[in-house]
Amino acid sequence: MAGWIDVVAVSAGSYHTVGVRADGQVYAVGANDHGQCDVSQWRDMVAVAAGSTHTLGLRADGTVLATGNNADGQCELEGFL
Repeated sequence: MAGWIDVVAVSAGSYHTVGVRADGQVYAVGANDHGQCDVSQWRDMVAVAAGSTHTLGLRADGTVLATGNNADGQCELEGFL
């Protein structure tokens, strides 16, 4: 759990938890059956949000990333940003 140091924001979904550190790196633990914890490459983040089976992240430059279950289009960000 060494990565969970200097965490400045956290969010909990139904079966997973995500956190963003002061340096902008994101960590996730818990169920990953829909890829909702696939955030290891996310950098420069300022906020995260965990849905039931998906995760959203906001970068410092205003861009948004999404990963996980997209059954209802909850990860389709095109056209909203």
